[in-house]
Amino acid sequence: MGATDKLKELIVEADRNFGTRVLFVVGTCAADIIGEDLGAVCRAMQKQVGARLIPVMAGGFHGTTYDGMEIALKALLPFIKPRGNEGANPCAERKINLLVPQANLNPTWWADAEWVRSVMNRMGVQVNALIPRDCTLEDIENAANAEASILLSHDAGFSFAHELEKRGVPLILSDIPLPVGTENTARWLRALGARFYAGEAAEQIISEGERHVQDILRKRGLMIIPRYRNCRIAVSADCTTGIPLVRMLFHELEMIPEVLLFRSDSATARTLLEKELADMSLQPAVVFNADGWKIKQALAAADVDAVLGSSWEKYLAEEIGIKIAFDLLQPTNRDLYIDRAFFGYEGMLNILEAVGNDWERTLRSSRIVWEQFA
Repeated sequence: MGATDKLKELIVEADRNFGTRVLFVVGTCAADIIGEDLGAVCRAMQKQVGARLIPVMAGGFHGTTYDGMEIALKALLPFIKPRGNEGANPCAERKINLLVPQANLNPTWWADAEWVRSVMNRMGVQVNALIPRDCTLEDIENAANAEASILLSHDAGFSFAHELEKRGVPLILSDIPLPVGTENTARWLRALGARFYAGEAAEQIISEGERHVQDILRKRGLMIIPRYRNCRIAVSADCTTGIPLVRMLFHELEMIPEVLLFRSDSATARTLLEKELADMSLQPAVVFNADGWKIKQALAAADVDAVLGSSWEKYLAEEIGIKIAFDLLQPTNRDLYIDRAFFGYEGMLNILEAVGNDWERTLRSSRIVWEQFA
């Protein structure tokens, strides 16, 4: 909090009490305002403690939350050991890094990472490192000893992924949407299967997944398409989930995406979205770096029947007079006890369940005057 001497004492105390292998020293706004040099403090203290000290200056004056994630990932780069040659690293083949910055507005995004790990296993591909979730110092050190990396975000992690490319680890599948919805999931799985010569396994996963979705919808007697057809919708999301949602909403639910509001902005996300909209011949209004004010202004000016977003958009929709709001991302109006993926076929069903329940709650009885039946 801007007191160097107290910080030094705290570093020694934390090292003594917890005995961790790594200590991250994160600068808050106070340290940022006065220009405290956390790097110098950590260098001066390194010999006095057993833990590796990693300074991260993230006071909030350098940009958005996503910029802060890039800063934190950058702090890990010096720990990555150089990539060995092929003779020294025969095990590098069929090993992959999963880069999972905590940028996904799916409140149980770690379930998405586990779904990806499960399909990797079925294709005979080993996860070399899951960064930064549940990774060890050794995982980071050996990150260059992988055949490729997949970034499970279109909001953050680009700089880290490109630095890994400079170390000989190419970034793959970054030019297609992430696996949200059946069509995107099949496309993503086929691209993964082609990359690792596991096309047969990919087709088997796709066949099983599509059959599972069809069976569940039939079993529940859900008339999905008639319910949502031609519903004009605004989507307020991160690029990670929002970009693939466009194809799912338009092709699979037959909704009409009229407004797309994205929390972040990047050249990669813009290029990807442009390709997707051109492929589907859609021309919605698009806003990047959408903060609360931009979201409210865009929704107030839009002619839509529904909004898909977070609790924030739900309350804005009520204020503006939009009929329906789907509280899907970072919801505070429903309890979540179990990690539930949005990626993959089960993930699509999880999304449909949340959307369907919000639809029913909105339309079921909000305008019934029960006294007339007394």
